[in-house]
Amino acid sequence: MREAAFVRQNKDKWSRFEKALQNNTIISPQELSALYLEVTDHLSYARTFYPKSNTYKYLNTLASKAHQKIYKTKRESSNRILKFYTSEFPREFYNYRKQLLLAFLVFTLFTAVGTFSAASDGAFVRSILGDGYVNMTLENIENKDPMAVYKEMGEMDMFLGITINNIRVALIAFVLGIFFGLGTIFLVMQNAVMLGSFQYFFYEKGLLWESIRTIWIHGTIEISVIIIAACAGLVVGKGILFPGTYTRMTSFVRGIKSGLKIVVSTIPFFITAGFLEGFVTRHTEMPDWLAIMIISISLAAILFYYVFYPHYLNNKPTNDQSSHQFSERT
Repeated sequence: MREAAFVRQNKDKWSRFEKALQNNTIISPQELSALYLEVTDHLSYARTFYPKSNTYKYLNTLASKAHQKIYKTKRESSNRILKFYTSEFPREFYNYRKQLLLAFLVFTLFTAVGTFSAASDGAFVRSILGDGYVNMTLENIENKDPMAVYKEMGEMDMFLGITINNIRVALIAFVLGIFFGLGTIFLVMQNAVMLGSFQYFFYEKGLLWESIRTIWIHGTIEISVIIIAACAGLVVGKGILFPGTYTRMTSFVRGIKSGLKIVVSTIPFFITAGFLEGFVTRHTEMPDWLAIMIISISLAAILFYYVFYPHYLNNKPTNDQSSHQFSERT
């Protein structure tokens, strides 16, 4: 990119950041931190492509002032983890809504593929789920307890085993993003096809509702968060494929950091899903209304935290915007 185009594209951000450092503009701490990261990335880019230019000198001076003002006097909050989950991460996750939508659409598409394949080929379910699982489930159906698989392990053992496995899958989905996002897409495809064939298997046996009201007690969060982990992998892939104004390495590192934050955000949800599968799903005798309530609350929690809350935070007026709006009204 030519230096003039680089300056035109980013000068408004630099000016806003410089005014904020001079206390001429009031902006939120989150925006200030985001602008600082952008300025340092732009400095790295300018150092590579325009090392002797005035642009590089200006950005170097601006970054030095920012470092002195922000980090030398910064006190780490005692509730750092709480702040991450309630403010920092949801605000940032709003930027990845396209990757989240893509992960959701891919998962939905291949779930339909798995369902159609199972309906078209009687051997498909066994090839996907394995003979051992299919035979065990058929035996459970004959014994009038089709969901007995969730009662075989002890509660705590199942809780720990499922939670650890789900976190492992999420990390794999994230790491596979280094293959330009294609590795993540492949993992999503595998899980989605398995889900589609799994649900069709119970539909074919006349047990679709029994499977839904049991499996989705924990599966609502489990499947949703696998899609969110896939979003993390796609963020990594985007960082490699579309570096924008950054160097490809800088963009890749940014993608890794952002993707890792997404994975970390899923841990409480995976723990919740593991708890539900270990301690709640096994109670297949529970009334339908209770199962529906648990599923509904789980879905609402996922939609709120990963869709509605990030949108709310990013569309809430900042102090500066509020003051401006007040001035216009008065």
